[in-house]
Amino acid sequence: MLSVHGLVRAERLELGRDADTGGQVTYVVELARALGRHAQVERVDLMTRLIEDPALGEEYRRPEEPLGPRARIVRLPFGPRRYLRKELLWNHLDQLVDHCLLYLKKQGRLPDVIHSHYADAGYVGHHLSLLLGIPLLHTGHSLGLVKRERLLTAGRRPGPLDRQFNFPRRIEAEEATLEHASLVIASTGQEADGQYGLYQSCRPSRIVVIPPGTDTTRFAPPADRAPHPRIAAMIERFLSGPGKPPVLAICRPDERKNLKRLVQAFGESAELRARANLVVFAGSRDDVRAIEDEAQRRVLSELLFDIDRYDLWGSVAVPKHHAPEDLPDIYRYAVRRGGVFANPALTEPFGLTLLEAAATGLPVVATQDGGPGDIIANCRNGVLVDPLDAAAIAQALCAALSDRAQWRRWSRNGIAGIQRHYTWDAHVAKYLRALRRVAHGERKRVRRAQANALRGALAPMPFVSHMLVCDIDGTLLGEREGLERLLEWLRRNVHRVAFAVATGRAVDSAARVLREHGVPAADVWITSVGSEIHYGRDLRADPGWARHIRHLWRRDALVEALRDLPGLRLQARENQRAFKLSYRVDADRMPALPEIRSLLRARDLHANLVYSQDTYLDLLPVRASKGSAVRHLAYRWGLPLRSFLVAGDSGNDAEMLRGDTLGVVVGNHSEELEALRDDEQVYFSDRPAALGVLEGIQRYRFADEARVPA
Repeated sequence: MLSVHGLVRAERLELGRDADTGGQVTYVVELARALGRHAQVERVDLMTRLIEDPALGEEYRRPEEPLGPRARIVRLPFGPRRYLRKELLWNHLDQLVDHCLLYLKKQGRLPDVIHSHYADAGYVGHHLSLLLGIPLLHTGHSLGLVKRERLLTAGRRPGPLDRQFNFPRRIEAEEATLEHASLVIASTGQEADGQYGLYQSCRPSRIVVIPPGTDTTRFAPPADRAPHPRIAAMIERFLSGPGKPPVLAICRPDERKNLKRLVQAFGESAELRARANLVVFAGSRDDVRAIEDEAQRRVLSELLFDIDRYDLWGSVAVPKHHAPEDLPDIYRYAVRRGGVFANPALTEPFGLTLLEAAATGLPVVATQDGGPGDIIANCRNGVLVDPLDAAAIAQALCAALSDRAQWRRWSRNGIAGIQRHYTWDAHVAKYLRALRRVAHGERKRVRRAQANALRGALAPMPFVSHMLVCDIDGTLLGEREGLERLLEWLRRNVHRVAFAVATGRAVDSAARVLREHGVPAADVWITSVGSEIHYGRDLRADPGWARHIRHLWRRDALVEALRDLPGLRLQARENQRAFKLSYRVDADRMPALPEIRSLLRARDLHANLVYSQDTYLDLLPVRASKGSAVRHLAYRWGLPLRSFLVAGDSGNDAEMLRGDTLGVVVGNHSEELEALRDDEQVYFSDRPAALGVLEGIQRYRFADEARVPA
């Protein structure tokens, strides 16, 4: 499970400390615990960020923390050491992908499923799923398209809004995650249809509705457990008429929670002020002016300004601090006083506080947007209101407080509804049923892949210790006896040696030519002269590589710059790629490579020029090449470069043959590679194609026990 943002720990959750520590933190911690208790679950790792910040508790810098039976929090460092709000973490998420891969490599096994929570974790989970071939589950919790639309409706301007919340990047990540995920878990039907349905990549067949649970051992009616006297003292010190029933709100200091409209409803309704007090728990603070988060500081400042504007002093309580363990008693206090719970959020994907209120017998008035509709339909314990209509909010609260018979029915209904629909045991039972369907489909996919792959069900990529990287045309292919012997060697060493191809071909062409020659699918495909990396039979792209090589790449400008050069002719469209510009050349007419480089520099253009066989010229991003791709694989999978044996036959292989890798040049090589003959880590074989690769394996004693088949 991935929950990247927020302050996640096993006990004393700091809910409301800032806009990132709310219901999602409770959800992921309780779900991990509940899954860990289930007999069919062997282990749950909840991955989050390791934070070393003097302003925070020391728990957040512990690499591991137990959550309960077979469940634990695992913290990995990425980005700055200090705590950052979630909108500032996007540029550091690729680092978390790499750290997760190294963590899994050290564990010696892979999880059966990845479950990401929120858009940032979806980004990380999507990339891990692609790299590892593991199914991805996703829970959005809050969706960027929905939140952005609600904030625009409330009067915010698009430009500042997008800069503050990083909406363009977030929504792009959500689209990619929804397109890839095997299963999307929604909390309500409205979330599934009305919120996820706004996305182009939404696949309704992959969405399952599983309502969250609530901890009924903590949240129980006051008849079972009376509220602690300290809670009354915490609240009533603000109130001149403490005997009135409270309108209770508990939420993060987030603009989306719409506290401004709730105070307006209270301030503009004389009837509501006469009937009730307003009690707002909006996180914790010492001094509003000292709050670092600008959005949180603005929400709390406006809350206090609006209380003053409507002259509500003595009718409103806004306690500065409360602990998570206080929450059950806060709800029970409101029940004892005959109050009502208010959630007027602009958008509410679900609303865990509504479950907590219902479990303690507190009726609710909630937003009609999102999940509350399903909760109230199941529990029959309150009413829905338009969150943008302050008068309607006030009217609903007055009605709930004035009809005592209705109040008692709603109170009883809420308690019973929670037991029927919203326990964590019920949630986990539905969750595992959905997961079994995903696992069944995944097993069928793996069996199909095993039929045409070397690796089969044996050691996954993170656990290999060596990698053989072969060019295809003229190196891997070209000599049948050697090819059969090389494939047999790979089968015998499948537990330890990954098989990679590195070619100028596009990935589809590379896969097709291997099938035509009876070669099983490679574990890794370095294609288009190193400008693309894919994995496995299903050709899963390595998105981190594409992001890395995009630096300074201006493909259209390069085409224009070379348009009129003599001796250059663009190859067919199927040979062109997003990060590869390919020409056939007339060697007698083409300008020398230094001239071409000088021309590009004069236009502030940057490209890696790869010339091969006096016939082809490829332009790649400056960071892209077969050799750079090999080094990316070494870093990503935690392998030393001397664990790579690379074999080639032409000029576009030269760069990957240099350096700390073990190089093999086959006997049928082109003249372009003769410059490498004095390199002590490049072995020149006299034998052609795959026979030359086998000779190199034997020469280096590659993978130690390697005995080349006779």
